[in-house]
Amino acid sequence: MTDSARQTILIIDDEEDVHYSFQRLLANEPLRILTASNGDEGLRLARKEKPDLVVMDIRMGRQNGLDTLRDLRLGNPKQLVIMMTAYGTAQTAIEAMKLGAFDYILKPFDIPQLQQLLKRALEAAHAMRDVAIPQDLDTEDFRTGIVGRSPAMQVVYKLVGQVAPTEATVLISGESGTGKELVARAIYSNSRRSNKIYIAINCAAIPENLLESELFGHEKGSFTGAVTQRIGKFEQCDGGTLFLDEIGELPLATQSKMLRVLQDGEFSRVGSNETLKTNVRIIAATNRDLWEAVSNRTFREDLYYRLNVVNIKLPPLRDRHGDLPALVAYFINKWRSRNGTGPVKIAPDALSALSRYRWPGNVRELENIIQRAMVLASTDTITAKDLPADFISPDLTTQPPSGPSLVSTQPSTASPSALTLDAAFDFLFDHARNTPGFELLPAAERELIRRALNLTGGNQVKASQLLGITRATLRKRIDIFGLKDSSS
Repeated sequence: MTDSARQTILIIDDEEDVHYSFQRLLANEPLRILTASNGDEGLRLARKEKPDLVVMDIRMGRQNGLDTLRDLRLGNPKQLVIMMTAYGTAQTAIEAMKLGAFDYILKPFDIPQLQQLLKRALEAAHAMRDVAIPQDLDTEDFRTGIVGRSPAMQVVYKLVGQVAPTEATVLISGESGTGKELVARAIYSNSRRSNKIYIAINCAAIPENLLESELFGHEKGSFTGAVTQRIGKFEQCDGGTLFLDEIGELPLATQSKMLRVLQDGEFSRVGSNETLKTNVRIIAATNRDLWEAVSNRTFREDLYYRLNVVNIKLPPLRDRHGDLPALVAYFINKWRSRNGTGPVKIAPDALSALSRYRWPGNVRELENIIQRAMVLASTDTITAKDLPADFISPDLTTQPPSGPSLVSTQPSTASPSALTLDAAFDFLFDHARNTPGFELLPAAERELIRRALNLTGGNQVKASQLLGITRATLRKRIDIFGLKDSSS
């Protein structure tokens, strides 16, 4: 149900049948289930066991679950609570949401809906509890989710350290799988709001017609299916941090409401003219070029500037190959700890094959490959034969090993084009070593852009396609390098 092993759920209900139903429903999940028959017993267990999630009935005999909810949240403002209620008391559940409940569900339960709700709540609990960045950047810490000591990642760490204690809105950009959500959690974990709620929303995963309601809430009868009032995430997250993943997928109509809440902290539920106030810190992420979306009029320029107060650009894995051995070790340790068995190391031939791969799926793809290899490995060491065939295909081996520890002992299978690239890279690095003050990366980037413009007769669309970047990015680079007249 969630990536975290042995999370704890506390069920507070005066009906033993409900306890039994949850234990059966979650019997195959890596969860610890605790039960209590009333609010007082539940409070004692919550203080002692510190559960990740509490699922509680609103009515337990003479006790009012709202009072227990207030006490739970007073003792731990980050405690996630799902309220259970009969349909006739749905309005009471709305009051529970205003008091800080994560969500509510009606009895009798719709099992798939309940499972999805529990999954979302446990993921939110994991995000709030797991510190996602090393406190000591000089020590590799395999308990954390962010791994790497490359120069590109050091820049990310420094930006996180600078922006986390502020209230600034942050836009995290980067390709899919580079770890944008981990960086968002790192900012939250090190912020002044770390003792408040943190909620993550994937804007691309929610249907367009429901996204506005999910964010801002709705009134009863405001659209088909709106049978009760619903509190949105901006209202629910008041005082906390809201992470909006894939912000570039917001519909234009929702973007105007987003702009208003960023500017003034004000919004209205769908179907209401009442203005509500909220105090939420926004961290957004995108794998799209938002400036290009602005140029195409699919994203509001004023919203772009409101979001892009501080931009943290995550490097793709192909640009941080020096971090590959540490990432591999981290994922081996992670999956071995979870499964209690499996390989403990990786052979040089396998590491060499991984180092030559382009990694279109970035760190997420690497984790999946390591998990697969650990299942297939027949010894305590992952070897090249445990990797997919793609990883030894000549047309994918476009980068040489990054150091002596990654050198393969097998004969070279590189294609002529790969060998030509190797020779070019060797020449460039030799030139950089022997030329004091020569900055290799800017010089290479400038020359590639200049040549692409010359080859395409100054056609920026064709040049950007040739370089594998967007036209907006190309225009920025042309300005930076002063290449406006280079195509003439």
